[in-house]
Amino acid sequence: MFDRLRAIIADTTAVSHPEESLRIAITALLAEVARVDGQVAESERVRISDLLIRRFALEADDARHLFETGERAGRNSTHLYRFTRLLVQELTNEQRIEVIEMMWEIAYADGVLDPGERALISKIAGLLYVEDRDRSLSRRRVLERMGAAA
Repeated sequence: MFDRLRAIIADTTAVSHPEESLRIAITALLAEVARVDGQVAESERVRISDLLIRRFALEADDARHLFETGERAGRNSTHLYRFTRLLVQELTNEQRIEVIEMMWEIAYADGVLDPGERALISKIAGLLYVEDRDRSLSRRRVLERMGAAA
């Protein structure tokens, strides 16, 4: 009951603080990618924190708090559409592609691309109206930065 109440309050807060809503939506999707294989590796947590610090110019404590909030929002949500709808409304196509690239970074953070991670990123890319070509190119960019082959 309290979780549901928090979700309602979070939705209300989202209306009055759109930037914070975007941050939570992005973080919830990143946390979902990390969680889809049944465990969130420490390397995935660290990568999410690094991405949040870099993307939103946050301090480490603020990134940790955002991760906890986004993770909780994702667990309390019954579907991804709540988050992807906001991103489609508020972000440019290039920014949505950047979000997909962030997801690839999470998927590869533990050194193994799980089939569930690949499927989830593909699903989210579709919900964000990111073309298959752009999704594939973002994956390639991440692999190149990591020094791995596509």
